[in-house]
Amino acid sequence: MTTVNEIITRFERFAPLTLKEEGDPTGFQIGRRDAPVHRMMTTLDVRPEVVDEAVQRHVDFIFAHHPVMFRPARNLDLSNPQNDMYAQLLKHDITVYAAHTNLDNAEGGMNDWLATALDLEQTTGLLNHADGSALGRVGDLPQPMTTTELAKLCEARFNLTGLRVVSFNPDQLVHRVAILGGSGGKFYSAALEKQADVYITGDLFYHTAQDLLAAGLQAIDPGHHVESICKPRLRALFNQWKAENQWEIEVLESDLNTDPFRFQ
Repeated sequence: MTTVNEIITRFERFAPLTLKEEGDPTGFQIGRRDAPVHRMMTTLDVRPEVVDEAVQRHVDFIFAHHPVMFRPARNLDLSNPQNDMYAQLLKHDITVYAAHTNLDNAEGGMNDWLATALDLEQTTGLLNHADGSALGRVGDLPQPMTTTELAKLCEARFNLTGLRVVSFNPDQLVHRVAILGGSGGKFYSAALEKQADVYITGDLFYHTAQDLLAAGLQAIDPGHHVESICKPRLRALFNQWKAENQWEIEVLESDLNTDPFRFQ
């Protein structure tokens, strides 16, 4: 029998909690650490529809990137969809773990997956920490391309129907690219320091985009949901560890798209 704790312990050798950013609610979220696991599912987000999917697929362990509990519940009024989701998780004995900024900072984790998807070469950390870990990556494209071409590459590699480009001259050739999954607008100065031509990150604010242009840096905002790259990547890792440790589990990935935004 494989338990939640066995799986978490192995994962945290790869992405220890010491790598998480201060104040981030990364880690064990809901359930029992000693619960047996028969079927686990990887997901970017834990939303009501994802919990419904887990129930329908007889999943007993959800492994997410984004924490299900960013803020404490003020009450347990089940007319609130968020509270009802917690109730459904407990009712169906589904344990939840979230690997958030520890996965973002881990070597071979989220930001390496994003950089690899764009074929970036000679990558280094964007925001380097004293312990040797780093948030974000910066590297070189195999060959220069225009900002427009890079945006189209992002759409293709991240399976997007649209994105936002911040540029005075999208036909300009670019070579050096900084990338940070999630919402990284406030870190654009690091991309400038690393001499990036383009900064790729999600959730850019209007005034941040203006500041980027004033500083001479172009940007591509592919949205926050590009981090869904974690679903197949985490599944592959868990299947590797399953074979190494002879875990008697099945590893699935969520089939749902939890991106709240659509381009018309």
